[in-house]
Amino acid sequence: MIEGVRIYPEYIADGALVVDGVTGCIVEYGHNETILAKYTNTSEQAGQLVVKVHDYRDKLIMPGFIDTHVHYPQIDMIAAYGEQLLDWLNNYTFVTEPNFGDPKVAHDTAQFFLNQLLANGTTSAMVFSTSHPESVSAFFYGKSQLNTRMITGNVLMDQNAPDNLCVPAEQGIRDTQNIIDNWHERGRQHVAITPRFAITSTPKQLQMAGELYASYESVYLQTHLAENHDEIAFVKQLYPNHKGYLDVYDTMGLLGRRTTLAHGIHLEISEYERLRDTGTQISHCPTSNLFLGSGLFDLPKTLSYTGVSIATDVGAGTSLSMLTTLSEAYKIQQLQSNQLSAHQGYIKLLLGNAQSLLLDDKIGNFMPNKEADFVVIDMGATALLERRMAQTKTLEEQLFVLMMLGDDRVIDQTVIAGVSRYRKSTA
Repeated sequence: MIEGVRIYPEYIADGALVVDGVTGCIVEYGHNETILAKYTNTSEQAGQLVVKVHDYRDKLIMPGFIDTHVHYPQIDMIAAYGEQLLDWLNNYTFVTEPNFGDPKVAHDTAQFFLNQLLANGTTSAMVFSTSHPESVSAFFYGKSQLNTRMITGNVLMDQNAPDNLCVPAEQGIRDTQNIIDNWHERGRQHVAITPRFAITSTPKQLQMAGELYASYESVYLQTHLAENHDEIAFVKQLYPNHKGYLDVYDTMGLLGRRTTLAHGIHLEISEYERLRDTGTQISHCPTSNLFLGSGLFDLPKTLSYTGVSIATDVGAGTSLSMLTTLSEAYKIQQLQSNQLSAHQGYIKLLLGNAQSLLLDDKIGNFMPNKEADFVVIDMGATALLERRMAQTKTLEEQLFVLMMLGDDRVIDQTVIAGVSRYRKSTA
């Protein structure tokens, strides 16, 4: 429910969700008794509607989770030991990603990754592929079979990386243009112009990316910002005439409402203000920030300037579960004497992430005509969870326990556009 600028969760203890089996969109929601009477009576009297009832009476149904920053090629290097950002990239990422020039590797990994998203209740995501167009095609082909709503693009890199990952600026932009022509807004597919970050792109490449971005009204842009102190120092060395890290992107025309910058941990006030002025969004990646020792993200401060979404950032992130990610986000705020309530967390995870990606007219809650992407959650999926839930007295408490103890094990079913694409009992 939305009142002014504040958003409140709505909970129906014995609720029902009506989905149009043809369009895959939500028709309405309400109390179970009212909904069943309305639709079963219509079916019997008119003889026109065919109503199929799925009973999840002992489960919790909520909108599908949305991940705003994740690297699908890095699923095979998750939990790689012992480095901070730049060494981690050189020793693990830049060793793994060249394999994605092989269409079979890209296809097999994309299929595995997409299935893992579903097993974790994630129905939409903004995703990094690699610099190889084959990696993007494999991802879009795999996701089209599942009908998930996804955003990705080829990674632009033309310096400070291995030759088998670098692509000359002009060729990288041509590849992106071809991907836009072939995939953007075909069904539930979107393309993001994707420079990895300022360190691995020449000024020429970033400028060309900005020019391409400016030529479209609906194409996204994704990259990284101010994750690590050594990264920031390296950017300053590469771009000495700029006011700071964000200014590199700003000067090249990369900021805007359709831009999502991962991390944004170490920012100056002037950079927060520029994010606010341009509408540029920040994607907070808690498990990644902890794993790489990057720093503690100040959520309230950043929210006072611009929109913030929450993301897994696998493979530096250590779980594809948005519940696990939300748990770590809570702990990061606790370390700074900030609070993140369960209601705030779930609103951020669902409608908030959809708003960040400008997809809140399509996903993020159960309003009529939105796409029926949802998860069925087993609140007693583990012995500990079941025992702890038995002690709760309020919905807020139950949601907090789920936020702290939940992971992929609580996902009973994941539904995409009204079609069940993952079921734990048959997985």
